[in-house]
Formats: sequence, C-alpha cells, structure tokens
Amino acid sequence: MASIALEKLVKRYDKVEAVHGIDLEIADGEFVVFVGPSGCGKSTTLRMIAGLEEITGGTLRIGDAVVNERAPKARNIAMVFQNYAIYPHLTVRQNIGFGLYTAKLSKDEKNARIDDTARILGLTDYLERRPAALSGGQRQRVAIGRAMVRNPSAFLFDEPLSNLDAQLRAQMRIEIKKLHQELKTTTVYVTHDQIEAMTMADRIVVMKDGNILQTGTPVDLYENPADVFTARFIGSPSMNMLPALALAGQSAVPSDDVLVGIRPHDLLAVVDGAVPEGAIVTLEGVVEAVEPLGPETMVHLNVAGASLIATSPGTLSPAVGSRITCTVQPGKLYLFDAATEKSLGRK
Repeated sequence: MASIALEKLVKRYDKVEAVHGIDLEIADGEFVVFVGPSGCGKSTTLRMIAGLEEITGGTLRIGDAVVNERAPKARNIAMVFQNYAIYPHLTVRQNIGFGLYTAKLSKDEKNARIDDTARILGLTDYLERRPAALSGGQRQRVAIGRAMVRNPSAFLFDEPLSNLDAQLRAQMRIEIKKLHQELKTTTVYVTHDQIEAMTMADRIVVMKDGNILQTGTPVDLYENPADVFTARFIGSPSMNMLPALALAGQSAVPSDDVLVGIRPHDLLAVVDGAVPEGAIVTLEGVVEAVEPLGPETMVHLNVAGASLIATSPGTLSPAVGSRITCTVQPGKLYLFDAATEKSLGRK
C-alpha cells in the first residue's frame, strides 16, 4: 500500500488546459472518490496517476517516490476500467492470473494467489468458465480480480459500474466497499454518479472544469457544501436553488443578493393542514407532479415561478393541481452569495 500526492498537477492538450494545477493528499489505505460531470478532468487525473497520460506540470508521488516519468508497469498500481477489459477467449482463472504472467513466482504460488483472489470475490465456482458464460457483475469481479492478484500499492477505478443495471450497480458498490475494508489498499475511484461517491468514499473530491472545488467526507459535503455547484451535485434529489426574491417577506433571508438552497428532504409539504411549529420559512406552491416512493413522496411544485421538489409522507400524497404549503425548519436553509456562488453558511 502507499499514499498518493498530487502537487500542482497540470494536464494540457496543445493550448487547452484540462487540469489546472490541483493539489491533493491521499492517505495510505484511504478510499477517495473523484466526482463531477463529464469533462471536469477527473478521468484525466486518474490516468495521470496510472501513467496513461503524460503529466504537463507539477509532481506526482506514490509513496515516497516521484513517478512523473515512470512507466505504468513501474508504478505498482492496478487499474479497473469501465469496459472490464478481460479476454473473451481465456477462462476466469487465466484472466485473473494474466497479470502474473511475467511475475517471478512458481506455478504453485501463482495458482495459490488466483485461488485466494477468486475466493475473496466469490468466483471459485467459475474459474474454468469463459466471460461469455458470466453475468455483467461477475465479469466486473474478474476484472477486479486481475488487478487485485498482483497485490498493488493502489487500485484505480475508472467508472467501473457504468455498464451495469441499477440493481447490479447497487450490489457491486457494496462488494467493492467490502473488498476495500478487507484489503485496506489505497483506492482512487472515478465516477459521475454522486450516489456511488456518497455510499463508497472515505473522502470525496468534487471537480469542475479541471479544478478541485471541495474535498471532504460524504457527510461534510452534504451538510456543508462550499458552493452552489457542490450543493446541487451532492445529494439526491438535487438541492432546490432559488433567488431570495422568490422568498419575499421571509425574515430568514438576509438580502436580495443571496441564493437560497433547500434540500428536498428538508422542504416538507403540509398535506394534513397542520403547519409544524418553529418553521423559519413557509412557502406556497402549486403541485405539478408527485412521485410516490413508498416511505415518502417527492412533490414537484411551482413556487413563484420556480420549480422546487418537496417531500411528504408516503401515505399522504397531495393532488396534482392543488395549492399546498411547505415549511423549512431552522438550520435547513443554505445561503450562497449570488455573484460568487460561495457559501454564506446555514440559517
């Protein structure tokens, strides 16, 4: 295992700078997730760590060594790709063991490593099958096994679950997290899916336009976003964002040059006529759609021309077209500077 340090790391393609001198320390054994929209620089950063992209400027350290000029195979890292990159003509055993082909190990040692890796990943019964006979989740586990069998200093994952259906993605999130807890290998994981980031990461790195906007634990980023982009990107459904003018008359909002953020789970629809005590903001809106989810219902509203999402108890669903009241309790209102979009704290 090893720590990874990015020091003023830059990637430039001709005159276009894709990554703008970012700094990040990843601790030994930490599970760090890079998250952001397409084109934000997260995969480029991962590929620079892997050695698949040349570094234009700055320093990359793995452990105590500067590795800017080292070939990928000399960095002792293992990468798992989105498309699995396993060989269809080889068995599961042969695919997992492929990374040991040039290793100076005896045949018995190689087989022992393959068997142990297959056991950890639940692939023991499939070792003699070929990829065509496996499910998508099993193929992804074979790809992970091929990386894992080498005992690398770090695992790098590049959107590894994008090709799986929703149920398999949820299952594989848990499996990868359990694997990390067992192996405790430094892991860098790239995704555009904030749910993957929230459920898997020790620490999340939010990127936009080649810059790091904020780093922190999933709870830190959810509770204390540093800017509008992070506030809207972290959390599902996305945070409601509206200008202070839409909350005219609400004493909790300090001025008109402020953006107000309210998470859907904190904007509570009043559907039984009883407004909760202590609410600092009360809004009225027209119901445009409802999404029953069982324990709760997502209520889509038009409030003073702004589209918002509120929450009501699952058994109490307001009628589309009806006018309802929504409330926000103290501490659940997020304020941002309208010009800079930086956080002004919570109210």
